[in-house]
Amino acid sequence: MNELFYPISRLKGVGEKRSQAYARLGVETPYDLLYHLPRHYLDYTAPVMIAETSFNETAVLRLEITSKLPAQYIRKGFTIYKATATDGVSDITILFYNNSYIFDNFRIGQSYCMSGKISGTLLRREILSPHVIPADSESLIRPVYPLTSGLSLSRIAMDVRTALKLLEKEPFEWMPERILKEHRLMPLTEALPKIHFPGSMEEALEARRRLAFDELLQLQLGMAMYKQKARSETALHLSPDTDMQPFFESLPFTMTESQKAAVAEICADMTSPTPMNRLLQGDVGSGKTAVAAAACYFTIQSGFQCALMAPTEILAIQHHNTLSGMLAPLGIHVGLLTGSTRAKERRSLLDAAASGEIQLLVGTHALFQKDVAFQNLALVITDEQHRFGVAQRSMLAEKGGCPHKLVMSATPIPRTLALIIYGDLDISVLKELPKGRKQIETYAVTGKLRSRSYNFIREQLRQGRQGYIVCPMIEESESELQAAAAYAEAIQSDAFAEYRVGLLHGRMSSKEKDRVMQAFQQHELDLLVCTTVIEVGIDVPNATIMLIENADRFGLSQLHQLRGRVGRGQHQSYCILMTDHVTEESKARLQTMSRTADGFRIAEEDLKMRGPGDFFGQRQHGLPPLRIADLTKDMRLLNETQALTRQLLEEDPELMRPEHRPLRLEVLRLFARSGENGMN
Repeated sequence: MNELFYPISRLKGVGEKRSQAYARLGVETPYDLLYHLPRHYLDYTAPVMIAETSFNETAVLRLEITSKLPAQYIRKGFTIYKATATDGVSDITILFYNNSYIFDNFRIGQSYCMSGKISGTLLRREILSPHVIPADSESLIRPVYPLTSGLSLSRIAMDVRTALKLLEKEPFEWMPERILKEHRLMPLTEALPKIHFPGSMEEALEARRRLAFDELLQLQLGMAMYKQKARSETALHLSPDTDMQPFFESLPFTMTESQKAAVAEICADMTSPTPMNRLLQGDVGSGKTAVAAAACYFTIQSGFQCALMAPTEILAIQHHNTLSGMLAPLGIHVGLLTGSTRAKERRSLLDAAASGEIQLLVGTHALFQKDVAFQNLALVITDEQHRFGVAQRSMLAEKGGCPHKLVMSATPIPRTLALIIYGDLDISVLKELPKGRKQIETYAVTGKLRSRSYNFIREQLRQGRQGYIVCPMIEESESELQAAAAYAEAIQSDAFAEYRVGLLHGRMSSKEKDRVMQAFQQHELDLLVCTTVIEVGIDVPNATIMLIENADRFGLSQLHQLRGRVGRGQHQSYCILMTDHVTEESKARLQTMSRTADGFRIAEEDLKMRGPGDFFGQRQHGLPPLRIADLTKDMRLLNETQALTRQLLEEDPELMRPEHRPLRLEVLRLFARSGENGMN
C-alpha cells in the first residue's frame, strides 16, 4: 500500500499528538495533507516602497534593519517589541506584540521581506506584526494554510514537504493521459508541489486549475453515476389516466402556472418506465406543499402509498396538518409518525402503514427506522432536502423497493450550485407566489433605533397581530450576542410587559416546542422570542412583524428563510434587520435583503459573498464539500467538466475500463469521505 495512505501519525516528524491536531482539520493521511491547500499566499516577489503604502492596508516591503529598541513592558503579559528599518529612501518602525521570537532573530544590517498592515502617521509609518522572511530566501511565495491549535504555518509547510517526498517516491496519476492533453492539464505530480510551493502566482493558478478540474469532474461523475443507477431500475408504473380534477376543484385557491407545470412534470415522471428523481424548488411561500399534495393524490388514485419526511418535528406536524386539510376531504387517510409518537399509537400506525390503510405517512427521520414497513410505497417525498444526505434519502426509498422520489427545498439555490448539489435530480422551479401575497417590507437598522423598532412592534400587536424576535444564541457567553432566554425575560418585564411573550429554542424537548408553537398558533402568545428553530415550517398567517437581532451573523439565504415566516396571511408584513456590527460587507448584505424579496437573486448574492463552502453551513447537504473549486469563478471549468462527464459515461457507464478505473476509485474515495454510499 502506498505510504501516502498510511495514518498521518506515521509521517516522519508528525507523531500521535500532532496527528490529533490534523484530525481536527480533516487530515487523516499524508494524501489528505497534500489536499489541505493554502487559503492564499504571501507573495514577497513585488515589494513596494514605504512612501507608496496606504494606511490600514496590507503591504509587502523589503527592509534593512537599522536598530532594535528596548522591549516595552506595558502590563503583565503584554510586551511591545520595536525595531527600525529602511528601504533605502524612507524609514519605518516594526511592531510586534508579545512575540519576541522574530524580534530576537533580527540582525542589524540584514534585509528581510515583510507583509503586514501599515499604520502610524505621515511622518512616521509603522508596520504591525508582519510576516517576515529573509530577503535572500529561495522561495518568495509562502503558503497560508487553515490552522488549528497545535499547528503553525511553518509546521504544516514542513509536513507537506515530507508528504511530497512520498509522492516523488511513489508517483501516481489517476487522470487518463488523453484527458490531460485534451484539457491542457498539469500532471498531478506537478500540480500538488506547485499548489503548495509555487515559483510564481501564475504557477499556483495553473496548479489550482488542475485540482479544481479534478474536484468538479469527480463530483459530477459521482452524482451522474448515482442518477444513472437510479434510472436503470424499474419503477412502479402509475396510471396516466388518473383524473386530477377532483383534487384541483377541492382546493380553496387556484394554483399558479408554475404549480400547474410542476404537477404536470411530476405526473409525467411517475408514469414513465424509470423512477422519478425530481427536485421541487420554490421560494418561501410559493406553494410547494400543494404540489406535493397533488403528487400524493395522483399516486394514491393508482392504489399506492406515499411517505413524506421532514427534518424537524415542528415541520412534520405542519405538513401533516396541511396535507390532511387538503386530502382528508377526498377520503385519503394521512398518518403522522415522529420520535415522540407514543408506543401504543406507533404500533397502530405501523400496522396501518403495513396493511395499506394509511395512504400517506408523514414523519421525521423516524420514517426510515427498520420496523417501518409499507404495503406498496410508490412515492417518497423529502422536504428541506439539503438537510438530508444522498444516503439518508436512499434509506427511506428502500422501504418501497424502487419508489418515485420527490425532494422539496424552500432554500433558493443558484442554478450553478443546484447543478452540483442536485446533480442526481431533475429540477422543477416554482417562480411565482400565490395571488394576494404582499411583499414583506424590510428595514436594516442599527441598535440606536431599538426603541423605535419596539414601538413599531407594539403598534402591530395593538392591532391584534403577532410577531417574532429572532436571536442567534440561547445561552449567556462572552459573546455580545443576546441570549434568547435572558432576552425574553427582559422584554417581558419591560418593553412588552403588557403582552404575552413566549420562548422557543432548539434545546427544548419536542413536547415543549409543540406546546409553545401551538400556543402561538392559537394566539395565546403575542410575541415569540426564538432562535433559528423557526427557520422552516412555521405557518402563522396572523404573524406580521419580525425583528432579527445581530442580523449580520446570518447568511443571506438564512435571513430570507427567517423572513418568510411572516407575510403568510392577508395583512402587510414587516421585517427589521438589526445589527451593531456595521462594516462595508454587512451593510451591502443587509441592503440586498432590504432591496429584494427574490430568493434566487438573494441566493446568488449569498453565493458570491460567502462562497459555496459556507452556503449551506456545516455541509448540511451531505455531499462532498468543494474545497478547491469556486462556482462564482469556475463556470468555464464547470461547463468543461460537465461535457466530459457526459462523454465518459456514454463511453463507459461504470468507469470499468482499465484507463478509467483509477478515476472511478477517486470518485468513490471522494464520496466515502463525505459519508455517502449511494454508488456502492
